Amino acid sequence: MGILYRSLSILNLCPEKQDCMTELGLYLGRKSINKAEISRKTGISASRLSELTLKEGSHLRARELYLIALAMDVDPCDLLRAIFKGIELPY
Repeated sequence: MGILYRSLSILNLCPEKQDCMTELGLYLGRKSINKAEISRKTGISASRLSELTLKEGSHLRARELYLIALAMDVDPCDLLRAIFKGIELPY
């Protein structure tokens, strides 16, 4: 019973897949980007990409952002704006 309960509680942590994604994850999803291909092109491991796309507390490095943008053939500044769209100066 304990294992089943833990499994069900884990499933309820994220009822909708999209709710758990970071802004990078949502961006890649909107663009239908394959993370495995990004990993292959950039050298960023698949596990690191998963962390960046699913774990809100992960910190995207400038080098990673730049490599991801190059692999997607988008302007790095556009990717930066899309991912950090809610960030503003405090006053």
